[in-house]
Amino acid sequence: MVIARKLDEAIPHTPIQRSAATLSLAYVWVAYAAFGLAALAGMLQGMVRGGIIELPSWTNYYQILTAHGVLMALIFTTFFIVGFIFSGVARTTGGSLHGAALKFGWAGWILMVTGTLMAVVTIVMNEASVLYTFYAPLKASPYFYIGSALLVVGSWLAGFGVFASYRKWKKENPGKMSPLFVFMGVTTYVMWIIATLPVAVEVLFQLIPWSLGLVPTINIMLSRTLFWFFGHPLVYFWLMPAYMAWYVCIPRIIGGHVFSDSLSRLAFICLLLFSIPVGFHHQLMEPGISAGWKMIHVVLTLIVVIPSLMTAFSMFAVFETTGRKKGGSGLFGWLKKLPWTDVRFFAPFVGMLFFIPGGAGGIINASNQINAVIHNTIWVTGHFHITVGAAVALTFFGVSFWLIPALTGRKLTKIANRMGMVQTVFWAVGMFLMSLAMHTMGLQGAPRRTDYTTYMDHPTALGWMDYQRVMAFGGGLLFVSAVLLILILLYLTFYAPKGNTEYPIAETETKQEVPRILERWPVWVGLVAFLIILAYGYPIMEQIQHQAPGSPPFRTW
Repeated sequence: MVIARKLDEAIPHTPIQRSAATLSLAYVWVAYAAFGLAALAGMLQGMVRGGIIELPSWTNYYQILTAHGVLMALIFTTFFIVGFIFSGVARTTGGSLHGAALKFGWAGWILMVTGTLMAVVTIVMNEASVLYTFYAPLKASPYFYIGSALLVVGSWLAGFGVFASYRKWKKENPGKMSPLFVFMGVTTYVMWIIATLPVAVEVLFQLIPWSLGLVPTINIMLSRTLFWFFGHPLVYFWLMPAYMAWYVCIPRIIGGHVFSDSLSRLAFICLLLFSIPVGFHHQLMEPGISAGWKMIHVVLTLIVVIPSLMTAFSMFAVFETTGRKKGGSGLFGWLKKLPWTDVRFFAPFVGMLFFIPGGAGGIINASNQINAVIHNTIWVTGHFHITVGAAVALTFFGVSFWLIPALTGRKLTKIANRMGMVQTVFWAVGMFLMSLAMHTMGLQGAPRRTDYTTYMDHPTALGWMDYQRVMAFGGGLLFVSAVLLILILLYLTFYAPKGNTEYPIAETETKQEVPRILERWPVWVGLVAFLIILAYGYPIMEQIQHQAPGSPPFRTW
């Protein structure tokens, strides 16, 4: 609790109650501590893969690869999302969090931090170099799996805190639709809790007993199916809070309004329905799943394009209408009226641009025949980075530039804004170079997850070397950007001038009637359950009843 006490001392007065602001900051700063370590590991990983450096004897490539994946994809994102949602729920429900919400929030923080430390210690001790997917039959220390379980359970407790605030608001405002931010936060947590149940089952009933030696073998196909039941919704757990910032916060920052409350809610309901029962599109090359079930998952995957297009339409409608109200004329004159020198807008907007090729790459990944070409190549890593590492991360950076001063009662100064613009450009250029090199190498067959090798000077592998150096250079720029970002955020937390920074929450320009069915949770949760049973029920039953011979544990490092 030392971190929480230090952060509490940094908060003089904010529009959000001190207790809620402290809780949110505690989550956000654990996120950025993990981010800094992950950025270092990522930079080293790129330098090694590019043949520029060699690691010392006391560590290895797969160890830092695991550290990078776990800290960046699981720890940074989860902690930041929880802190951001708590702050927005407090802001839109009167400035404070319900007593039960605070208790759940702090209990979740303690469990998540404990689980994170357990997982990180095992990685540092080289007892868990199993990458962030922790695929069996590679076996990590049981403490790694226990730590992962604590992280998930802690995130559930945080979700219960959000549900408690939501329930309290509904009781105090009978017959009213909840604030848009709260609705989106609840939808995100409903999706997250449902999606993490299977991976919790995998960890508790398969991986932990197996790693402790209580059972000799593990059902590989079932473990991978349970992981990808969670693994693809994890992407939407990252994206939905970014969408929350796009829909609700960005319009206020640029001086506009929410385009449509109903459309925004419908987009999130679609994400809830179609983000979960799609995991087989990550297993298209698995021989133990029939083509028919894979096709169902591919179709449901492609349907997720609909809420993405709804979001793109909504955001650019906001941009154009706002720009025209500010005097923009002609076909593209409205673009000149947008606040391009405001990092709070610029960073998320660059993230939106990255999401365009990221979404196109996702369609390729989910297409059966094309997936056969790029599956398990570094193309997939490139796709992953321009969606999560660019679209999501840049949005989270942009949010942080106003969120932290809003929570600490300080100001986003001109110098911090300018340095934020520089940091954003460094991140965007580094990510572009790195992901472009990854996509190119992937099309040429370069595998992912591999240490530096020339494959005995094979001509094809030697042809990848220049691209791997470009990838390493991009990773270096990303590390410089990460260091700059953390310095800016430390300044905004402890040293920036005191003052009031707005927590930007936009509303619709005119009162809009929102269909009440959008907030009838039994309907939507029931539909999610139906789609899950449709997509997973029979295949999982088959994998349990007719499982292949199980695998003993392997340690390859």
